[in-house]
Amino acid sequence: MKKFDLIIIGAGRASNLAAKAGKMGKKVAIIEKSKLGGTCPNRGCVPSKLLIGYAHVARAIKESNRHFIDSSINNIDVEKIFEETNKYISKIDPIYKKKFNENIEVFYGTGKFISNNIISVNNEQLTAPKIVIATGTKAVEAPHPKAWTSDDIFPLKGNIPKSITIVGSGFIACELANFFAAVGIETKLLVRSQRILGNEDSDISAIFKEEFVKNVDILFDTSIDTINYENENFDLTLINKDTTKTKHSSEALLYATGRESNTSSLDLQNTDIEVNDRGYINRDEFFETKAKGVYVVGDASGENMLQHAAAQEVNHLGKILLEDEKEALKFKYMPHGVFTEPEIASVGITEQKAKEQGIDYVTSITPWIASAKAMSTRLRYPRTKFIVNPNTYEILGCHLIGPESTTMMHQVLTVMHLDNDIRHLKEMLYIHPALSEALLPAAVEAVREVENLRI
Repeated sequence: MKKFDLIIIGAGRASNLAAKAGKMGKKVAIIEKSKLGGTCPNRGCVPSKLLIGYAHVARAIKESNRHFIDSSINNIDVEKIFEETNKYISKIDPIYKKKFNENIEVFYGTGKFISNNIISVNNEQLTAPKIVIATGTKAVEAPHPKAWTSDDIFPLKGNIPKSITIVGSGFIACELANFFAAVGIETKLLVRSQRILGNEDSDISAIFKEEFVKNVDILFDTSIDTINYENENFDLTLINKDTTKTKHSSEALLYATGRESNTSSLDLQNTDIEVNDRGYINRDEFFETKAKGVYVVGDASGENMLQHAAAQEVNHLGKILLEDEKEALKFKYMPHGVFTEPEIASVGITEQKAKEQGIDYVTSITPWIASAKAMSTRLRYPRTKFIVNPNTYEILGCHLIGPESTTMMHQVLTVMHLDNDIRHLKEMLYIHPALSEALLPAAVEAVREVENLRI
């Protein structure tokens, strides 16, 4: 049996913890069943955002008449786009491996618990007083063996499809549909209800829907009844909620219907580790499971399923394990973005959640027309929505839709983290006429709503 100071299962964000421990002289085993770097850089957020860069340029050309410019696209080399993206992915594993010194041993395989502190991998047994589970999540399995999930797109192998059907209504489905449609691949998005991006604030998702359908062909209230695959083509029977059936075919079929726990292969039944009813691992405020010395970070806990949250958790766990940190990590706010066209950024509570929870609040929803930089885009839909506590001026939620929303959101986040009072956004000095200046009238309007309520 090999003995280590630290064993890490899953080499995504937790690779940084392994590197840090190795530099401090700790003997570390890191176990990865696929590639170092995990989902995000290999088949998730990074390569998908690389694709969105191409989509953005293609859309700008197609929509240039909005700026009184007559232009056209002669050719989009989709094969080259995926070649470049695949080239990037091929570099991830060796780049991550270079972070590791001689104190770190990498095991490519599936780690399984034999007991609380013994792991089996590749017919070897490893043990350590500290074990970290960082196995992330996996895409919900597609119902047909030839259909893709988001985990199958990168690196894309084989021929680029000329047509694709995508099933889903969340951010992954929308981001991928946005790309494929923008670069000229015939794209059909199937949505089971009338709403897309259902987790967003309802006002924002309504604006998003109105704009998104202009560029992406969507069938609402529609799901797949039957799938027949032959001659490298999917022949689908689609069914509407009114039971009407139609035929549709495409070269590729992609299910982006969510992600689920990735811990089933760990043999947790051999340990004291407890999971919830969705299969995610329970932990305390210091990331420790019911098995002493075994910790879980990132998506495997099912709590904050975002890469930036996982990175923060790994960093803080490193302080706990290696620097004797005594304080628990407390996320004050958890922002997220949807990188489509339109782009969305959100933090805090939605209005529908505020209503459900009976929270006192006021709202304002303000166009970006006060910013000349925003006006220069010649887009009419961009909005800022604030949800504010009328008693304290605290920002309960902020939701942006428009170009560079995820960048603009950081100004709001700064105020929320330092001293959450929307009046700071109202009173601060903005660079004129920057895009973020659109936040000024939004803050003014929100403060006015609070003051009107107090009269």
